[in-house]
Amino acid sequence: MIERTLLDYYRCPEHFVKMSLAGDLSPESGYFRFGSDICYGESARGPLGRVPSSALVDVLPDAIAADGLLRVPFDPSQVIDNLRLERYPTDSWRSTNSVRQMPWLKSYYSLRRYMPSRLRLQLQRTYFRNWKSLTFPGWPVDSSVDQILQRLLCLSLRSQGIARLPFIWFWPDGAPSCAVVTHDVETVVGRDRCSWLMDLDDQYEIKASFQVVPEERYAVSSAFLDEVRTRGFEINVHDLNHDGRLFSNRDEFLRRAERINHHVRALGVRGFRSGGLYRHADWYDALAIAYDMSVPNVGHLEVQRGGCCTVMPYFIGRIVELPVTTSQDYSVFGILKDFSNDLWKDQIESIMSQHGLLSFIIHPDYQDAERPRHAYRMLLDRLSGLREAGMCWVTLPGDVERWWRQRSRLTLLQEGGQWRIEGPGKERARIAYAELDGDDLTYTVEPPVLYSSIPSPAVPTS
Repeated sequence: MIERTLLDYYRCPEHFVKMSLAGDLSPESGYFRFGSDICYGESARGPLGRVPSSALVDVLPDAIAADGLLRVPFDPSQVIDNLRLERYPTDSWRSTNSVRQMPWLKSYYSLRRYMPSRLRLQLQRTYFRNWKSLTFPGWPVDSSVDQILQRLLCLSLRSQGIARLPFIWFWPDGAPSCAVVTHDVETVVGRDRCSWLMDLDDQYEIKASFQVVPEERYAVSSAFLDEVRTRGFEINVHDLNHDGRLFSNRDEFLRRAERINHHVRALGVRGFRSGGLYRHADWYDALAIAYDMSVPNVGHLEVQRGGCCTVMPYFIGRIVELPVTTSQDYSVFGILKDFSNDLWKDQIESIMSQHGLLSFIIHPDYQDAERPRHAYRMLLDRLSGLREAGMCWVTLPGDVERWWRQRSRLTLLQEGGQWRIEGPGKERARIAYAELDGDDLTYTVEPPVLYSSIPSPAVPTS
């Protein structure tokens, strides 16, 4: 069903979206454009590119509306899956699966703890020296998935002569966007700095999640876990031992996944993040977790390049993926040597324009000097201001996972000419409308219905 991903994204009634393929698809996959956005998959129009470039064929003119049906020259669900699950090659060998198997990674991680931080940074800056030359995904935020789906919805509405489509809004209580702060605890020093970091977060009334390494790195005591939870913060598992080899091969991953699942159960947690943001989405079914936070939106500054090209959560099988949509602190402070918050400001603005998820990684290990501490305070102040202005739902990752799973089960029904939401959690859900505005969409969100007493913040059109 080529409409599947579009319907899941908007949670709208099926009869508003009617699509079919405009021709036979190519036997091979490759790159092409759909308007301004890069796609990867099979297409009814060629030639397809082997690498992403500005010279790719644009298939948008081949999307034709006739008799209430939109005929498209590719399978949107296939293309979106390819982007979200990083099933595409790029112009950088560091984005391929082979990076997880490189022998130097084992040597690097075995020596890393003995390296002076200055030497470590020098090696990493050398590794990332070409990051500005990468063309895909787009820096500093890639919203290709979201924009492809928006364009398809525009074309679908036009094909049926519909100007206004009801759907279930992305966030609870009509919030325009969402933000989560996460803390990956890598060393004993980082663990011992967690209480101080919770004090700082609490000054801005922001709760965060702490990802702990369960084996080898440091001890995780019951007292530590109790303090985090008692104070309203969240615990998740961070890799197994953070040695960079979790995804080195399938057999090793399965062996380690058993240990990870043991710690997930023992700690009573639901979320996971891999060390170094290494990942292989097609192996995730071995993990007994509710959500993952290991996939970057744009991986230019990660050892494993690539990215999921979306600013929204999505499902990988039964697991909810909360993508890392902003650059993590180590990259910003250590690689880019930027303490101005300008990059985060740009990313916040871009993500919020798509009503997406702002996801931040701040390591307690690197909150060791005034400059990174000041930069993090500025970020907390910005998030606090957005929350107070009703522009952002600032919450814990587990709350986002539970909402996204709940939203996926809600349905829109029409009765007496009125739309209503049905399903558990409907009290916090809002009906929204997507309306044609030239070649774009604008969104409006209805106020809460009578069964909900929670006020809804104003949502600007986009």
